[in-house]
Amino acid sequence: MAKSRFLHGKKIDPRPIQKNLSIQELVDEYFLAYNSGRLREAAQLFTGKILENDVVIGMSLSGALSPAGVGKSCVVSMIQHGFVDWMVSTGANLYHDLHFSLGFDLHMGSPFLNDIQLRKDLVIRIYDILFDYDVLLSTDAFIYKLLGLEEFQKEMGTAHFHYLLGKYALEREKALKIRFPSILSAAYQAGVPIYTSSPGDSSIGMNVAAMALIGSQMKFDPSLDVNETAAIVYDAKVSGGKSAAVIWGGGSPKNFLLQTEPQIQEVLGLEGKGHDYFIQFTDARPDTGGLSGATPGEAVTWGKVDPQSLPDTVVCYLDSTVAFPILTAYATSQHAKRPLKRLYHRLPDMIDNLRKTYLRKKKVKKISIPNVGASASR
Repeated sequence: MAKSRFLHGKKIDPRPIQKNLSIQELVDEYFLAYNSGRLREAAQLFTGKILENDVVIGMSLSGALSPAGVGKSCVVSMIQHGFVDWMVSTGANLYHDLHFSLGFDLHMGSPFLNDIQLRKDLVIRIYDILFDYDVLLSTDAFIYKLLGLEEFQKEMGTAHFHYLLGKYALEREKALKIRFPSILSAAYQAGVPIYTSSPGDSSIGMNVAAMALIGSQMKFDPSLDVNETAAIVYDAKVSGGKSAAVIWGGGSPKNFLLQTEPQIQEVLGLEGKGHDYFIQFTDARPDTGGLSGATPGEAVTWGKVDPQSLPDTVVCYLDSTVAFPILTAYATSQHAKRPLKRLYHRLPDMIDNLRKTYLRKKKVKKISIPNVGASASR
C-alpha cells in the first residue's frame, strides 16, 4: 500500500538520554511533540531563517521577566550577539532591570509565604521573587534625580528616553564594578532602540508624572514612537530585507510591535504585506478574543503578518522563563554573532524617509483641519 503523504515526518524513536547532552541535541532530537515540538520549530526557524543578516528582528517583552533574571541572562545575550535589533517592553521590565544596574539584590523565595507578614517586614513579592521595599525607593530616587537633568527637560520618544537611561545605567555599573550589563545599558552600547507602548504604566512613568507636578518639561511623545517603529519596519522592507517579530508573552508590547505593518499599509497607505516571520511564546488562549492569544493566522487578516509567510510562524504555549533560556542557548551555540545594526542611530534618517514617502504618496502639503464643530445646516 502507498504510504500516506501525512506519514513522512521524522519517526519518533529517540535514544535514551545520556550525560553530556548538548543543547542542540536536546532540542533537535528530544523535543519531539506538543509544546516541546513547537519550541524546537521556533529554535530552528530563529537560527535557520530569522538570523539572516537581511532580517530586522523586533522583540517584545511582557510579564515580569527582568526580576526573574531573564533580562540579564537572555535579553542581554541576544542584544550582544546581534540577535535583536529593536524592542518593545513593558515599563516594569525596564524599571526592574535598573535594580541590577544599581547593585540591588533580588532573592529566590516561595509563592506560599505569608503576604501580611511580608508587608510588615517591608518585603516585596513577585510570585517567588523577593526583595526589600527599599529597592523600589532607591530606584525611584535614582530615576527622579536623572529626570531633573537638563537633557531630560523636553518632549521625547521612549527610545531616546531609554537611551539616556541606558547611558546612566552603564555609568553606575562601571562605578560599582558590576560585571554583566542590564538590558538598558547593553541596548545603549549596541544602539538597540527600546520602546514602551504604555510609558505611564510603570514606576518609571510614575516618577515622570511626579516630576511634572513640580514643573518638569519631560514628556513622552507616543506619536513619535508609532512613527519610528513603523519607519524601522518600512526601511527594512524597502531596503530589500525582511522583518521578524519575536514575542515573549503578549499584551500591549505585542500589539505595538505588530501594528507597525497596519500603520504602514492601512494608515499611511504605503505598500506592505506584513511581517515575514512570527514567533510567540505565550500562555494565553486564543478563544477568549484577547490580543495576547491571537494567532498569526488572525494577524494576517489585519495585515500584520504576510499571508505567504504563515509556514514561517510558530506559537509555543510555554512559560517564557523556560523557553527563553533554551532558545538563547540554542541560538548562541548554533549561530555566529550578527553585525549590530545600531538602528537607534539611524532613526532620524529612517523617519525622514518615511515622512517624505508619505507626503509624496498623499501629495500632502499642509494640514487642513475640518470644522468638525459646525453643524451640517450651517
